[in-house]
Amino acid sequence: MHTLINADCLDYLNGDSQTWTTIFADPPDNIGLGYQTYKDKLPDEQYVDLLGRWLDCFVQKAKTVWFSYNARWSFEVGRIVADMLTRTRGLEAKPCVQTFTFGQHCHHDLGNNHRPLLRLRRQDAPLRPDAIRVPSWRQENGDRRADPRGRVPGDVFDFTRVVGNSKQRRPWHPTQLNEGLVERCVRFTTPKGETVLDPFAGTGTTLRVCRRLGNPCTLIEIDKDYCGEMVKEHGMVRSEYIHRAVWECQ
Repeated sequence: MHTLINADCLDYLNGDSQTWTTIFADPPDNIGLGYQTYKDKLPDEQYVDLLGRWLDCFVQKAKTVWFSYNARWSFEVGRIVADMLTRTRGLEAKPCVQTFTFGQHCHHDLGNNHRPLLRLRRQDAPLRPDAIRVPSWRQENGDRRADPRGRVPGDVFDFTRVVGNSKQRRPWHPTQLNEGLVERCVRFTTPKGETVLDPFAGTGTTLRVCRRLGNPCTLIEIDKDYCGEMVKEHGMVRSEYIHRAVWECQ
């Protein structure tokens, strides 16, 4: 069963006792994007405080947290994570990165062709390297020394941006992550049948991935119109909850 909840993720999660195996979070970047409900241009200090509150909440709710964020906040996120590691026993952090050749063009400096991807993980959390193996160079070039299983990819995730002409693109939302990126993360840290949370559901990328993989998914989305688009796409049915809008599908 997959569940979509129309709520602010911190308001909901701080009042709920449920936990998940994996959280995949892609929060707003605070760069002034035109979301419908959420105001994406907070004062810097307020947004950095929010980054810390999100991360503190998420590591209490899941064994592994994937956190995709805008590179302009790299130093602030680094300070937040360094503090978390000193006060949270058994928590480890691995910095990864998503790269893309079709990035933001810039005439006066180096353009931005990457997006940081942080993994926060409890030491007992599952890792499933065999689930994400890809063909190796040796396999592709007929080298008999090649491992027939393929290779475990590194911490550089080479997945293109979902631009306007992408088949994945949902034009009713200003931003969207590549399904391949989310799928690799979910496969790597979530055994089949175990649970995934996306606290910033957006276009429902994580739901599409989890439906393919067989992982029950909980989505939280603050904007009711975006929820409505996901409900239509997935044929979700309204559940009888008194205090908030909740939809479910198989």
